[in-house]
Amino acid sequence: MNILFAVSEATPFAKTGGLADVAGALPTALAKRGHQVHLFLPLYREIQEQGLEFSESTTVTVPLGTTSVIGTIVKVPSGQPNLSISLIRQDDFFDRPFLYGPPGKEYPDNGIRFIFFCRAILEAVAALDLKIDIYHAHDWQTALIPVYLKTLYKDRPHYQGSSLFTIHNLGYQGIQNKSLLPVAGLGWEEFTFERLEFFDRLNLLKGGLVYADALNSVSPAYSHEILQAEFGFGLETVLQQRRDDLYGILNGVDYQEWNPADDPFISNHFRIGRMAGKKICKKKLNAAFNLPHENRLPLIGMVSRLVTQKGFDLILPLLKKVNKFKAQFIFLGTGDPEIEKDLTALASQNPKQIAFIRGYDNRLAHLIEAGADIFLMPSHYEPCGLNQMYSLRYGTVPLVRAVGGLDDSIVSFNIENGSGNGFKFSDYSTAALEQSLKEALQLYQKPRLWQKLRQNGMRNDFSWAQSAIKYEELYNKTRTRSNVIKVESK
Repeated sequence: MNILFAVSEATPFAKTGGLADVAGALPTALAKRGHQVHLFLPLYREIQEQGLEFSESTTVTVPLGTTSVIGTIVKVPSGQPNLSISLIRQDDFFDRPFLYGPPGKEYPDNGIRFIFFCRAILEAVAALDLKIDIYHAHDWQTALIPVYLKTLYKDRPHYQGSSLFTIHNLGYQGIQNKSLLPVAGLGWEEFTFERLEFFDRLNLLKGGLVYADALNSVSPAYSHEILQAEFGFGLETVLQQRRDDLYGILNGVDYQEWNPADDPFISNHFRIGRMAGKKICKKKLNAAFNLPHENRLPLIGMVSRLVTQKGFDLILPLLKKVNKFKAQFIFLGTGDPEIEKDLTALASQNPKQIAFIRGYDNRLAHLIEAGADIFLMPSHYEPCGLNQMYSLRYGTVPLVRAVGGLDDSIVSFNIENGSGNGFKFSDYSTAALEQSLKEALQLYQKPRLWQKLRQNGMRNDFSWAQSAIKYEELYNKTRTRSNVIKVESK
């Protein structure tokens, strides 16, 4: 198959979250299976600063309302057969210090930026004479691609492929002022509740849900959760109407990047049967966070966006009574200024038990996975989550809430038969988190059982090779669907 992969970020080029990890690994896995994959993403400033070699420049003209904007398509070497990587350059839109806006904010013209991006991709299809079987769009930034394929581009000869829209996080919908509808080149007939209207505003993500031939979320559990009001963010009715076209495929892990046996970001490697390197990593991790090294105390780590979604309204009350727990806690991340402030204060008040580093550092993130004993993910909702799967490979035991991909990938440890790979709780409460943490701390004091638990996790296989097969099957299903709108306007 010829697959077009449209994303707003992808490793190793640009990243703010898990979407980039997916877009960096899944196209490669599909290409290895013999498919021709065309990956498109914006040429951001941080990509320009990487000193990459650009080649095969192609110009496209993109209509935006009553005007037009010129974009340039440049290619970079992928290092993989069957994988083509194209960057869309438009410096007024993408030559900025952040991908979507400063921390905690968004650029006010994000709607226009990604309307342009979607149309530039489709214009590039004709300009580059691509024959696409599957258009695979991701999240709100590329959700207009399925819309355009059924409207502005439906009768053009280059655009007869089917579309799959992947929901990575339904909480981010790209909601815009309705005045952008003509800028997008769409008629007001699209501004109905059955199509793109959402409380008198333009909802870009909703367009992907309505118009794509098939939908999927990034875990089986999340695909069921988003049909409910608690997780649907106002779009559960649309998703219920599309339930027969909605699938769940758990994200995978790139074990070439996340493998303690040869991780380039840590200097002390380890694997099952040779775990001495993990002890050294723990000692180095303590030093990196300026915590006293206490090997008898479990070290609990978290790498996360500092937002309520990740469970900080449960974590912060727990940390206020940290002296009740024989454990140390480390946090790496950035986000809500109030959460940052609280973590900073708690670390200052408890310098022997809590440490916090504001920001993101990939080397430090790898060291946390390698050196921590427990990885904390008590999310309110979690479409998939990747850190729990990274943690398993590093012998760092996940402690998670049973939602989304966390529920799909983590099985509570059973002391009786030695099965399971982590700790899991259901109720979204500090009390439930505290109880699960107490169970983990008690088991840590039983070395034989703790070793068994670690080994269970390290043997799990969540590789992208497995997930790529499921996407391949879904692409084949998508190609058999009739190219019609599933939710008709009244």
